Amino acid sequence: MAIAEPLRFKGAPGSPYTRKMLAYLRYRHIRYELLIGTQAESLGMPEPRVGLLPTFYLPNEQGELEAVVDSTPLIRRFEAEFKGRSSIPESPVLTFLNYLIEDYADEWLTKAMFHYRWHFEADIRKSGDILPRWRKLTASDAAAAEANAQFSQRQIGRLHFVGSSPQTAPVIEASYLRFLDAFEAHLRVHPFLMGARPGASDFAAYGQLTQLARFDPTSSAIALERAPRVYAWVDLVDDASGLEPEVAHWIRREAIPPTLGAVLSEAGRVYVPVMLANARALADGAKEVRTEVDGRPWVQNAFPYQGKCLRWLREEYAALSGADRMAVMACLEAAGCRPLIEATVR
Repeated sequence: MAIAEPLRFKGAPGSPYTRKMLAYLRYRHIRYELLIGTQAESLGMPEPRVGLLPTFYLPNEQGELEAVVDSTPLIRRFEAEFKGRSSIPESPVLTFLNYLIEDYADEWLTKAMFHYRWHFEADIRKSGDILPRWRKLTASDAAAAEANAQFSQRQIGRLHFVGSSPQTAPVIEASYLRFLDAFEAHLRVHPFLMGARPGASDFAAYGQLTQLARFDPTSSAIALERAPRVYAWVDLVDDASGLEPEVAHWIRREAIPPTLGAVLSEAGRVYVPVMLANARALADGAKEVRTEVDGRPWVQNAFPYQGKCLRWLREEYAALSGADRMAVMACLEAAGCRPLIEATVR
């Protein structure tokens, strides 16, 4: 069933995945209506099976509206539905790297976002004050204070689920610094991860950085001091609707720059071992992931969704031609990401 514009979806300014999709839709020139707070409920929109943001309301095969979540497959669905200004490179090699970095941003950088937001006092205070008011701006001060306390307590209690703890904090914080350094170096020569035009990976990184670099006080101050180009880049990606992309604007598969390799290497250092350990925990029926990341112990809850992400990445790789597989594997080998494809998880 064809999708009619404007697309309607529920989101929130404090949701990195909402921001990812907003920037993507603006760039693609896809018209949309963003529903915030209780607007979706007031309109009688269907409920998703899992309450995640953003939630899109799209027609199913019978033409009935259904609630759809998960930004990565949504982008692929919109790429097929709406032509022009694609966020997926023509080269299968770049397409795979674009997909991998998108998943790294969605599944690893989000750990840094959640950690900084709910680990440091100034960040907790700002988030508790602002996030509930984005849902209901006219709430009384007393109601806002109550919502603040309830929301903050719930989110702080969830830190260990994503792997944030006093034990893992040094791993998360050091990884954030290395990512900023690598991305800052890349932005010295390319305005986007994928070259002179944004890919889905850019929008994924942007979504996390709208919070890390521009909202949460501790991580934002670090970004401003350490990576001013990254800090400025967030504003530029927010609305790239005026950019006129050309095929030549993608990085060429035979000229993948060392700066992009450095971003991939950070993924190989932290994201890859966690994704593999999570898959093994799921295969063993374990509820908890225990592994070592960057020479330190790592503990988090096992996530079935991240198991799906690993499977999808491997399927993307398996779909490549022989020559493209060899080119991709050379990049993965250099970045320490080869086990993501080849390591046994059962």
